[in-house]
Amino acid sequence: MKNNILYKVFSKELFRGDIALSIAVVFSLAIMLVPLPTQILDLFLSFSLVLSTLILMVSIFLNSPTDFTSFPSLLLFSTLLRLTLEIATTRLVLTHGFEGHYAAGNVVAAFGEFLMGGDVVIGAIIFSILLAVNFIVITKGSGRIAEVAARFSLDAMPGKQMAIDAELSSGAISDQIARQRRQALEEESAFFGAMDGAAKFVRGDAIAALIITGINIIGGIAIGVLRHGMQLSDALNSFTTLTIGDGLISQIPALLISAAAGIIVTKGGTEGRIDSALTAQIGKNPRPLALCSAAAAIFGLMPGLPFFPFFLLSGLFGWIAWKIRKREHSVSEEPKICAPTSVAEENPNMIQMDLLRLEMGFNLLNIANNENSQLTEQIKSIRKNIMMEFGFVVPPVRIQDNLKLDANGYVFRMKDIQVGHGELMIDKLLVMNPNGTLPDLVGSETRDPAFGLQARWVAAFLREEALLKGYTVVDPTNVLATHLTEIIRSNMADLLSYSATQKILDNLPSDDQRLVQDITPTQVSLLGIQRVLQGLLRERISIRDMPCILESIQEGVSYGCKTTERLVEHVRTRLARQISAGASERTGYIPAVTFSMEWQKFFFEALDTKNGDDQLYLTPTQVSKLVDAIKKALQKAVSQGEDVVLLVNGNIRTAVKAIVQRSQPALFVMSQAEIYIGTNVKVVSVVE
Repeated sequence: MKNNILYKVFSKELFRGDIALSIAVVFSLAIMLVPLPTQILDLFLSFSLVLSTLILMVSIFLNSPTDFTSFPSLLLFSTLLRLTLEIATTRLVLTHGFEGHYAAGNVVAAFGEFLMGGDVVIGAIIFSILLAVNFIVITKGSGRIAEVAARFSLDAMPGKQMAIDAELSSGAISDQIARQRRQALEEESAFFGAMDGAAKFVRGDAIAALIITGINIIGGIAIGVLRHGMQLSDALNSFTTLTIGDGLISQIPALLISAAAGIIVTKGGTEGRIDSALTAQIGKNPRPLALCSAAAAIFGLMPGLPFFPFFLLSGLFGWIAWKIRKREHSVSEEPKICAPTSVAEENPNMIQMDLLRLEMGFNLLNIANNENSQLTEQIKSIRKNIMMEFGFVVPPVRIQDNLKLDANGYVFRMKDIQVGHGELMIDKLLVMNPNGTLPDLVGSETRDPAFGLQARWVAAFLREEALLKGYTVVDPTNVLATHLTEIIRSNMADLLSYSATQKILDNLPSDDQRLVQDITPTQVSLLGIQRVLQGLLRERISIRDMPCILESIQEGVSYGCKTTERLVEHVRTRLARQISAGASERTGYIPAVTFSMEWQKFFFEALDTKNGDDQLYLTPTQVSKLVDAIKKALQKAVSQGEDVVLLVNGNIRTAVKAIVQRSQPALFVMSQAEIYIGTNVKVVSVVE
């Protein structure tokens, strides 16, 4: 037998969940066509009643509605089962109803006789009331709640997705948690949408039960009187009893499942099981319970009302209120060590600031929320690239809406201070001419928010034309990402906090930890190291080579560099290979602008080296003349297509940088001591 192929197939495949479910559904549909013996019908009717009870119990003990996402499908299957059983019962009632009350099985007979109390009119009234309660009250109410919940869930989904993306981009949650939250959000939306449709099944089931009941009574009496020659009173009693019994055994499970559906959709945002929530919320305050106890006592004293039940309830609610009050009193008397609380302690978030925050107007929310948008991924990529290039982790960027902004506007804030702003047209493209002039296209004139170049916002269909003309075309998301990159690069020094400096040192390899221990805190404090690193980052010099930087700091301290500026200059000379490689990376040589002999002589005379520090003492007129001369030299270099550096003597580099950074903040000022051996230097222009 076991070698039989059919046996192997059935033994392995028949009891799989999907196969078993398919067979059960097909069998349920077959009941409509195939007559069932009363014993099997009793079994299925009992199963329907027990299944509905199980569904009700599961719904009561749910922690969240989305914990029972299979409920809409289960509701469909249970409704289908009840309808097929009603059809099977109808067949037996119409064919064998003249035989007596047990013609449709023991279950139907029990419900027909016991619940009806032997009175057809009472049974009909009970059945009508159950049908009305299920159809008008529970089903209609739960269907309306499911409809509203589905609508609100869909309306709230963009905001919830944006909140998840914002937390992900800020580093508050991991990718795995973000995926889990998105999945939970999708399940919630799909569940309430399915519940909105599933409520129609129960409503249709109630209507079908009413129609089937009418058919059974009218058809049964006609068959009994005309075909089997029964007396009208006997036929009315027999067929009505069977029909009402059938209606009750179908409506009671329907009522239980309708109640389960109502419990699930009305649970809403209540956390935990319903019994726990009700107990915690109703018993939270003893005053309502005490008033209820007093009201019950008054009702018991009123003429005509029974005394015992009301005073029993009054005593019960009064005892519960007393127990809750006693518990609160005991908790309040427990000794506590109370420290003075400040406003910050009551709400710690009030004093916390975001190191980096992006605030967006209403029309720009889709950039962060749209499924096709890559803003959060681009922010993660920007942070990663900055880390790989400059050697420190950029703080998370928090994204939030700001309805006070223009609908198309956005603002970058660092420590709550605005450091950049701009406007985006989400349905257009930003087109720029590489030579700096305004593009010759139809569109709104604007400026690139990152670099201030002239540009136009043009329609998307002009992309190909713009590319053919050699223009640069950027979509709104990349405009925002580019602007953020420049904001970070321009403010790296301020983003390197004390704690971030500590993390950099803690993450050094174990071989370099001895160097850290030798330097801090005996030779230089952690704050001193932070200031040196900030000085390097302020001029966009990478701090990835931390061992070399720490060695240079130790060496500079031993050489007598007492100020942060002197330490920074000494570290820069030790990083000459890195600085020279960066300056000559694009061309293979360093394109430099140098000072004429007259300017060098002037600097030598204006240089003051007192107190171990080099300072240039220039009058406002001399500073203005120097700035104008540098601008002319830079314009000459730019006309030759060179991206130049300003090359100066080492002892005046800091002073010259301080003078030119206001008018030329992007100009890289480099000392001759920072030119590494073997690096080619091309003098492009001279400051006259």
